[in-house]
Amino acid sequence: MVGELRDEETIATALTAAETGHLVFGTLHTAGAVDTVHRILDVFPDREQQIRAQLAASLAAVVSQKLLPRRDGKGRVGAYEVLIMTAALRNLIREGHTQQIRSFMQTGSRLGMQTMEQAVEMLQRTGKI
Repeated sequence: MVGELRDEETIATALTAAETGHLVFGTLHTAGAVDTVHRILDVFPDREQQIRAQLAASLAAVVSQKLLPRRDGKGRVGAYEVLIMTAALRNLIREGHTQQIRSFMQTGSRLGMQTMEQAVEMLQRTGKI
């Protein structure tokens, strides 16, 4: 477990560990799953292609959360954006077409994916928020 992926050395170490078969969980303060991918890539501007390949090969999923006030006023409820890696998404990352990830998330519900907007809509529809 990596408390926070905040600098080049920490992210590189986490990627190397994941690439060699270790299960790595890490946190990163971003606005969503796509931003998480971009943030990791942006840390390595001089090695972007290598990091794209490593990230595409080792990333399994990204979960982004927001805690929203419950409709009944009793605490908060989590809204979760979920990105599950597929062969197509791995290829998008490797080839630098990360702007297309969101559309895969919007249509990937059968694989467990959802955007934050879809998560919030479901919470509204079910009367939780």
